[in-house]
Amino acid sequence: MTAGRYGNCVTLRAAGGENKSARTHFSLHFSTTRLLDSARMNSRTDSRLTCLIRDRAASAPSLTGMAIDYVRAELIRLDESLRLQGSSMSETKSSQRFHSLNAEQVEVLHQVLSDVVPIHGRGNFPTLELRPRDIIIAVRARLQKQGITVRDVRLNGSTASHVLVRDNGTSYKDLDIIFGVELPSQEEFQVIKESVLGCLLDCLPAGVNRERISSATMKEAYVQKMVKVFNEHDRWSLISLSNNSGKNLELKFVSTLRRQFEFSVDSFQIILDRLLESYMQQESQHKNNTVLAESMYGDFEAAMDHLRYRLIATRNPEEIRGGGLLKYSNLLVRDYRPASETQIKTLERYMCSRFFIDFPDVQEQQRKILSYLKNHFIGEERSKYQYLMTLRRVVDDSTVCLMGHERRQTLNMITVLALKVLGEQNIIPNTDHVTCFYQPAPYLAEHSAPYITEPSYCSYYIPQGGSTLLYQPYPLHLHTQTGLV
Repeated sequence: MTAGRYGNCVTLRAAGGENKSARTHFSLHFSTTRLLDSARMNSRTDSRLTCLIRDRAASAPSLTGMAIDYVRAELIRLDESLRLQGSSMSETKSSQRFHSLNAEQVEVLHQVLSDVVPIHGRGNFPTLELRPRDIIIAVRARLQKQGITVRDVRLNGSTASHVLVRDNGTSYKDLDIIFGVELPSQEEFQVIKESVLGCLLDCLPAGVNRERISSATMKEAYVQKMVKVFNEHDRWSLISLSNNSGKNLELKFVSTLRRQFEFSVDSFQIILDRLLESYMQQESQHKNNTVLAESMYGDFEAAMDHLRYRLIATRNPEEIRGGGLLKYSNLLVRDYRPASETQIKTLERYMCSRFFIDFPDVQEQQRKILSYLKNHFIGEERSKYQYLMTLRRVVDDSTVCLMGHERRQTLNMITVLALKVLGEQNIIPNTDHVTCFYQPAPYLAEHSAPYITEPSYCSYYIPQGGSTLLYQPYPLHLHTQTGLV
């Protein structure tokens, strides 16, 4: 346990290998008192983050006996408090989770499922022009033929939010389809993959010799990514079909999944089964179908209000991989505001803590941020700088689980990414609070004209103290601790 400027901060470490550097070790420095106090303030917090802290404490050989006893005692008291609170809480009524779509919403849903989505092939493979409803029906039929039980099919995420409230401030990119299936063993994953690839094979143009094309070839040609998770709590797989414009068709096959949403505004799932049956029966009166939507947040009307009025609300962000930190910053950029100003600071601390648990190394953090920018800001390049600086502010204000040098490394990394975005777009940042000094280049003897200099010798300095950051495309040296403002 360390004292001084970090207060009651317990250092939790798990060695990452004999030959790895100290920076690649899974080292997180939790402010135990702050985390436990925050957990007590949230009556619905489960033991997820508690278990994560306990795991780190159990595998931390560097902790003193007193520190371990302190953490364990606090965790025991917290677990008991949460157990008592959970037993006294009544469950949300199921009727509050569901809502019937009106005719206008059903029409928007019909358009989403009927619009052609191109699946781009790599190399010489042709682009497949598919309607989502056709590939959904084909995959479901093939799975059932293979003996896999399909409970239901749902539209999920930002596309479902777009169907419910078209002008919600967020643009939907991926088309997320969830197949509720039974996955008793890992053999079913192979059946699912073969079924999806078989449907794509059937969609190839006439004249193609399908017998000579293997599943592995189809996977390399049309699948952007595949994910498989099979453990005690989560059993699901994801097959994302390629689209060069970023509008990927993502097919998710879920048996069990503890956390199915990040924030209330993306917690909606629209059940498609009745609509799909009308398509199969060639019925044109799709507006007359009763289509149900469910909010995984728990309270449908509350989640709808958050979506209409652009409010940010969530529960237990420590359960989310990455803490929902990147999505939260994205919502802030899109003019969403916290539903509760009093709770948001606590939630931000949970988000940051879980993000640095899942991505402890600064290189991992950078890869995750760059991947998020690539997937969620297609055609919105001018919003990237604002997003990065918003993310930086949240990390700067709410991170309590890192040591000083780790925190500075992360902040500097985000600042450099923001500078690169500016350089790529030739955008000059706001310099109202920045003082720049230009240092003329020295006289170059090899030039015949006495005042000709090369641009590479120009240097600009922003003196604000702290470490030096170098942005490669331009000779820009930042002496800053807080980054651009």
